[in-house]
Amino acid sequence: MIPFLDLKSIQLQQAEELKAAFSRVLESGWYILGEEVKQFEKEYAAYCEAAECVGVANGLDALILALRALDVGPGDEVLVPSNTYIATWLAVSHVGATPVPVEPVTGTANMDPQLLKAALTERTKAIMPVHLYGQPAEMGPIISFARAHNLKVIEDGAQSHGARYAGKRLGSHGDAVTWSFYPGKNLGALGDGGAVTTNSKELAERIRVLRNYGSKVKYHNEMIGYNSRLDELQAALLRVKLPVLDAGNAHRAAIAARYMAGLRELPGLTLPEVANNCTSVWHLFVVRHAQRDKLAQHLSAHGIGTVIHYPIAPHLQPAYAHLGYTAGAFPIAEAMHAEVLSLPLGPTMSFDEVDQVVEAIRNFVLHQAAE
Repeated sequence: MIPFLDLKSIQLQQAEELKAAFSRVLESGWYILGEEVKQFEKEYAAYCEAAECVGVANGLDALILALRALDVGPGDEVLVPSNTYIATWLAVSHVGATPVPVEPVTGTANMDPQLLKAALTERTKAIMPVHLYGQPAEMGPIISFARAHNLKVIEDGAQSHGARYAGKRLGSHGDAVTWSFYPGKNLGALGDGGAVTTNSKELAERIRVLRNYGSKVKYHNEMIGYNSRLDELQAALLRVKLPVLDAGNAHRAAIAARYMAGLRELPGLTLPEVANNCTSVWHLFVVRHAQRDKLAQHLSAHGIGTVIHYPIAPHLQPAYAHLGYTAGAFPIAEAMHAEVLSLPLGPTMSFDEVDQVVEAIRNFVLHQAAE
């Protein structure tokens, strides 16, 4: 069996260090917003080449709090990718704003900066690009457009820990960058966790107040806030995992290169592209095929796990029926969601396993082409 992602083997690589971190928190007697959170925030901000990091409860809350802190709310519109996980849209809805979809570049699956102008209205308040699958969105033209139109930029970095745009790590290109530390991420906790990084001290302070009931001083509430704090234990565990993130990302990149070499020029199989100025951390290796479901079944029959990221575009989800979009409204995203398939990839995956996946895919694709 080749699992899609072997979380157990990833954690066991650092089992003793993780246990020591747990013991450190247990023995500290301080379990909410303590020293572990404070130190992780410093370490992750430095890693992301950002001035500030604020730990929160999860990735969705990071998006919501960033939007709230930037005064995005009812009556506003936020430009979002038509091709993304629904959390990006949900955050916009939770602050009372309206998500306005922008189609992706076909090769990279990220938001197309050339289509921003057509989506702009007098109600547009912000742009929320997603660094999908581990590859940075094209932040240069996105930020230039935002500044020209007085828009805020909130980056969804949930899948892109360690990625670089124009040589600089993601973490502060826009006004705020939001992160998820869900266990399956490149930098994953052993539970939920999230953060916001930014170069704005003022913005970071607003998020710190919002995450803690709107309070700087206990029982004195300045804002209508949330209870969304990065757990002290998860922060300690993330501090163990952060120093090995780059090594894990390098192994992911090596696996991606091996997939590229083994699957290149197969008829009907579309491989991912990496945009200029971008360094992907390969959170996912996503291929496209018109017979996606049959390919997934073929791989499953050979003991190979796959996942579809994602089977339904956000505008076609029942949750967003009220926006009135119908099939065909965003054809590029819809075509992707009908064909994408994520192959096994992780920091503990062996090259022998990669070769087995490649062989199974080649057999399927070449057989399909011969029929």
